[in-house]
Amino acid sequence: MSAPPPGHPPSDVERRVLDALDEAELVDTLTALVRVPSITGSAEEGEAQRLLGGWYEDAGLEVDLWSEDLDALRADPGFPGTEAPRDEAWGLVGTTPGEGDPALVLQGHVDVVPVGDLWSWAHDPFAATVEDGRLHGRGACDMKAGLAVNLAVARAMHRSGVRTERPLALHSVVGEEDGGLGAFATLRRGHLGEAVVITEPTGGRLLTANAGALTFRIEVPGRATHGSTRLEGQSAVESFVLVHEALRALETARNADADPLFEGNPLPYAITVGTVRAGDWASSVPDLLVAEGRLGVALGESTRAAAADLERAVAEAAAGDPWLRDHPPRVSWPGGRFASGRLPAGHPFADEVADAVEAVGAGRPGVGAAPYGSDLRLYAGEGVPTLQYGPGDVRLAHSTRESVALDEVVGVARALAVLAARRLGAH
Repeated sequence: MSAPPPGHPPSDVERRVLDALDEAELVDTLTALVRVPSITGSAEEGEAQRLLGGWYEDAGLEVDLWSEDLDALRADPGFPGTEAPRDEAWGLVGTTPGEGDPALVLQGHVDVVPVGDLWSWAHDPFAATVEDGRLHGRGACDMKAGLAVNLAVARAMHRSGVRTERPLALHSVVGEEDGGLGAFATLRRGHLGEAVVITEPTGGRLLTANAGALTFRIEVPGRATHGSTRLEGQSAVESFVLVHEALRALETARNADADPLFEGNPLPYAITVGTVRAGDWASSVPDLLVAEGRLGVALGESTRAAAADLERAVAEAAAGDPWLRDHPPRVSWPGGRFASGRLPAGHPFADEVADAVEAVGAGRPGVGAAPYGSDLRLYAGEGVPTLQYGPGDVRLAHSTRESVALDEVVGVARALAVLAARRLGAH
């Protein structure tokens, strides 16, 4: 397959595909998806998968919709872990007819995080309200806009009537938000491809690498006593202050020499304490504090090494304190395990995507890395060149302000339609 030179405008065949892209239908699809409250681990994940499966069939795709064997996946040595409880998981892959492995995979996840405080939302999080050119709602940005884009590309290829030399595949997965169960199951089922674009929100950039993330739990012991005689006990809260200071020092050290792909990001490998629970009575000295949080994993660093770094920092802090030295904090690692991942430096796939973006009239996108985990590392771990490019601003993801600009959704769909036509050898 010979790619056109950089900046080359769409060919006649590619214009046929672009002309077949229905922008109103794309918005309608996004609206319908946002209205499914597919929170991670819920039955509505399956509802979203079945909805997409029907649309995949209508777009001429050969559909593989299956119930995932959770017990077998959990027993697999490579299982990425989960945090949300679940009774079921559904996998979905749609593939255009053709010989050989798909030349391009477009991937996205249907699950969304909980909505949080409803009073903080200016719009109903599952109403998919359109206002001033933006669609508001939970999952609008992360990442149902990307799912709608992927389907729009497949629909345009199908309706244009162009013929292709290689197949296109759409992967729709569950459980991305808490570890990557769905992508892991999809890969274990044998669904691969020559190259993958994950349409996570990237704000107009190509993200060729992801930092990883681990969930930690630190249990800090104390000694209970009556609040009026607190000197007879040891407050777990006060002991945790020392541990937290150690975490801050560790964060500074781990971010001192970040990869150049994170240029402009002052904290690519954040360590965040998300929950703290201590005590059971106001007038008692708390005898246990449990803190849970998130440790950023550096590019190229193993999750084992990152975990050991935090464990060492906590142990060193404890060794310097009279109470903690004899009553050391306990560190454990529940939940999902996001390794880091990246597209190999200099891989031509990044330029192919950038050329397609330029071809539809957008400026050439910059290249960077994301400070959060994603499914990218699972595909990259299988040797498949993978990057992220999709509509939306990740700063709005998981927030009560979540929304996406509809013109950006359309622009990404047009760029990926050109990319698909080129990679699939449309004629």
